[in-house]
Amino acid sequence: MSNKPFTTEPVVLLQEVFPGDTNAYNTLFGGRLLSIMDTAAGIVSSKFAHREFVTVSIDSLKFKRPAFQGDLIEVTAQVVFTSTHTAGCHVIARRLDRSVWESEEICTGFFFMVAIDNQMRPIPIPQFVPKSDEEKKLWNSAELARDAMKASD
Repeated sequence: MSNKPFTTEPVVLLQEVFPGDTNAYNTLFGGRLLSIMDTAAGIVSSKFAHREFVTVSIDSLKFKRPAFQGDLIEVTAQVVFTSTHTAGCHVIARRLDRSVWESEEICTGFFFMVAIDNQMRPIPIPQFVPKSDEEKKLWNSAELARDAMKASD
């Protein structure tokens, strides 16, 4: 296996908020948003390493604003950190109000995904090397989140 990623491009998912996705206040369930964000993290990890991944942890998740029935949810995920078997993904969710077609950030967080073989055992992945200042900042933030998660075990 090559030690270089197949791609470092982000993945963008779009989902509509339907009545079954909302609570009594007509806002998107946090768990539904989390599911969409987790899916994006899994896809971007697989695209990055050409491996199967499972979620090992979610950290630093911040719900900032609600999304409403009828909104579109745009989720962008990008691999920003790696260790031997793990891809750390920075995931940003935005709501798009169709009446004005402007986006508003509603949630961000780090999702840590582990590459697995067909026996569900961890396997090595290519390594991400941050180059820009923004990439280095996200790497450091993801590393701090991962280290805090490991310290609580």
